[in-house]
Amino acid sequence: MSWKSRGLRGSFFEELINHTNEHYRERSLALVQKIPTPITPIEIEKSSRHITLAYFDQKSTVDYLGIAQGVALCFDCKECAADTFALQNVHEHQIAYMKDFEAQGGIAFLLIYYVKREQIYYMRCSELCRFYERARQGGRKSVRFEELAPEYLHPVHQSLYINYLEFVNQDLAERDA
Repeated sequence: MSWKSRGLRGSFFEELINHTNEHYRERSLALVQKIPTPITPIEIEKSSRHITLAYFDQKSTVDYLGIAQGVALCFDCKECAADTFALQNVHEHQIAYMKDFEAQGGIAFLLIYYVKREQIYYMRCSELCRFYERARQGGRKSVRFEELAPEYLHPVHQSLYINYLEFVNQDLAERDA
């Protein structure tokens, strides 16, 4: 598999998450790190030293791993320009990793940034698996915005960070109920 750079897709959203993670670390709330995707460069632009062509060394798992108040977290971040989220944006090996992570007692989720709506959605692993299984059974291959649980939506607006730990707490409370 090779990679041809298409710019900094998702960089705004990723910066919000990185800023949030730094905010959590400074307040001793969580320690969450971005997991780099291992690549092997093929072409490098000499003047800027930017990688212009590379291939993936291995399948990536998720974007972020960490721990918050003793709870292990793993999550991936996705951007969505439309009101439907295409499930092809989450690979089968990522879903398997998230399910295995939860089987070990951790919390796995997606954060989906709906660009036009300026809203972020916390999609629980169980919810992702339900939509993914629906697609595998021949059903809809995407998730409509109307199908999302409103209690897991977060407006972006002028926020400097995204309080996703609030959703993790809500997720945990629902699991305990």
